[in-house]
Amino acid sequence: MAVNVRWVPKFSLNDVIRAAIGLAVVLFFLAHEGEWKEFRVLQQLELWAYDTRIRLFLPKTRDTRVVILDIDEKSLNAEGRFPWPRNKVATMVRQLFERYQVRVVGFDIAFPEPDTSSGLPIFEALAKGELRNNAEYLKVFEDARASLNYDQVLADEIAKWPVVLGVAMGGKEDIAGVLPAPVFEAKALGNVEYPHYTSTGYSGNIELLQKSATAAGHFYPALDVDGVTRRVPMFMSFKDGYYESLSLAIARTYLGNVPVRIRLEEPIRTGGTMQGWISSIRIGEIEVPLDRTMAAMVPYRATGGFRYVSATDVIRGTLPADELKDKIIIVGTSAQGLVDLRATPVQEDLAGVEVHASLVAGMLDGSIKKRPGEVLGLIALMIVAVGVPLALFMPRLSAMWSTVVVGALFVLIVGINLYLWQSRNWVVPIASPLLMLVLLYFLNMVYGFFAEARSRRLITGLFGTYVPKELVDEMSKNPGEYSMKGESREMTVLFSDVRDFTSISEGLTPEGLKDLMNSYLTAMTEKVQEERGTIDKYIGDAIMAFWGAPLADPDHATHALETAIAMQKGLRDLDAPFAKRGWPPLHIGVGLNCGMMSVGDMGSKFRRSYTVMGDAVNLASRLESLTKEYGVGILVTENIVRKVPGYVYREVDKVRVKGKLEGVAIFEPVGRQAEIGEETLQEVDRFHKALEAYRAQRWDDAAKLMKNLAYAAPETKLYKLYLERIAHFRNNPPPANWDGVFVFTTK
Repeated sequence: MAVNVRWVPKFSLNDVIRAAIGLAVVLFFLAHEGEWKEFRVLQQLELWAYDTRIRLFLPKTRDTRVVILDIDEKSLNAEGRFPWPRNKVATMVRQLFERYQVRVVGFDIAFPEPDTSSGLPIFEALAKGELRNNAEYLKVFEDARASLNYDQVLADEIAKWPVVLGVAMGGKEDIAGVLPAPVFEAKALGNVEYPHYTSTGYSGNIELLQKSATAAGHFYPALDVDGVTRRVPMFMSFKDGYYESLSLAIARTYLGNVPVRIRLEEPIRTGGTMQGWISSIRIGEIEVPLDRTMAAMVPYRATGGFRYVSATDVIRGTLPADELKDKIIIVGTSAQGLVDLRATPVQEDLAGVEVHASLVAGMLDGSIKKRPGEVLGLIALMIVAVGVPLALFMPRLSAMWSTVVVGALFVLIVGINLYLWQSRNWVVPIASPLLMLVLLYFLNMVYGFFAEARSRRLITGLFGTYVPKELVDEMSKNPGEYSMKGESREMTVLFSDVRDFTSISEGLTPEGLKDLMNSYLTAMTEKVQEERGTIDKYIGDAIMAFWGAPLADPDHATHALETAIAMQKGLRDLDAPFAKRGWPPLHIGVGLNCGMMSVGDMGSKFRRSYTVMGDAVNLASRLESLTKEYGVGILVTENIVRKVPGYVYREVDKVRVKGKLEGVAIFEPVGRQAEIGEETLQEVDRFHKALEAYRAQRWDDAAKLMKNLAYAAPETKLYKLYLERIAHFRNNPPPANWDGVFVFTTK
């Protein structure tokens, strides 16, 4: 039964190419969002998108529960430079609780060293020293001792009230003060690895103050790659303990010192370890979502979202008594000189204390954003569901319909993302899907816009099948400066030919022969082009290439010799795939020569080619033919030996080829000097000695040396050839003036 397939769209080659490019774009974004390979540019774009949504939906109202007690410029002018004596801090704490009846006080400050500003150590030294016998001094000192111990004064005061101290934790290894008790220990998590922030040191509080405080928490900000504070770790590890953040400690204290309950997601095995995720914590009835590093996203507010009260107004009691009743007080600083300003999505120099205030308010409101585990699958599904159809079918759409479809999808994705952000508090990546849409649209539009230009380039590409690609590129860059007229240059030319090609071709079908030659010529051409060579022409199974034109190449001989060696090695790489297809292994001979050659645009009015001509070219062709006679893969002339001295060469013979009157020394390159073993060097040296005896007509010495070489390497045709020559000359001695040159009468 025939099936009507008229409805199936027909894709042109251009459509397929555009679809393939589109699918590659989709795969790029899928790899990033699937966390297979993260790209810095997409990370930064996502951070910018996150900041944009933060600013777009900033709460414009002021939180009435949290007040920032600001050690501002006014306070520094009134109370003196900071840090203040701790009896002054004690006065501030007493005022907050007794006069203003606040609920909780948290310090975005640590007290890692004892306070000696009262002079108590000096008075104690005097009491033990020169005034130890002064009874009046000792009595006055003992009466004043308690009031001079500012650390004890502050400790006694904070012990009466719910006070939370700050702890500096981070990457420095210095340790000062003591830490509070950890919220939980590492062993509570079992053998599962949970990504988290680790502290290598800390600056805590002196033991006296820490024991008196209700709680303490770290104020470390988790800076993103661009240095902006968007998250704060709710827990940081130090050694075997996990310590809570200042904001979490304040919120728990405000709620009546409620414990922390941790929600663990089912761990998964990654590599050889189990990976887990603390997805959220619960304090009382409040759930705080965490990311995969135990950090919470900061729910910033607009400017003026928190009330700032100058610390000196509390210390001196000038603020009305009912202004702070039942408030959460966080003591911090906005003064420039105290360096606690942070780059945030809402302000480049926001007081660090407001980060903690925002988190406390966000915890109490339940407004902290989250990125649930489902997001990874959701965004990957969106990229596939949107990107793949667009990549496949946009090449078939007109420019107008492409614009309409992409515009509609753009609006739909933005709308869904903002809905989830605002109503569900979900942070769903948006930069990757939108950028994918833009790239798919842009690439398709650009591809269509330059279709005509591609047609013109196609003509250039066709021309390039006759003229070397390098010439086409050079002409296109400097068309006014380039001339195709003939000129004479020192260059290197290479000829290669397949051995026994006739018998190989007879054993293959025409289609098989075509495929074999295509595979062979492609592989060999790649070797030529890798060394900056120009393919002159293919002559059946033979290849002609040259170096030094149209682009000047001072190392043309080196590049040509390295190409010849690479061709021989590359040929063996074809053995396995050829065998799979039932093709025989190939063997080639390569001839190289360098010298002055004529190069230019030559031919007839019907067919022209950029090629080389001259005696040096003909000699290279003769050398390629001679490789079969001597059983070697590569033959080069003395010119190559002089130009490329870094190789070991075996002098094969001196020959007089057809069309030449003078003898030419020919050599086989053995390999780079640094890579040739001692055994091979000795073999080459023994052959050279045998060759010297042969040319001196010392047939016995030459035969003995050649027989030893042939015995050690019976497969080497060269040694057998010379043994045959020696046997011939013994019976038919050459003339007395014989110069050792062998004459070939064939091409």
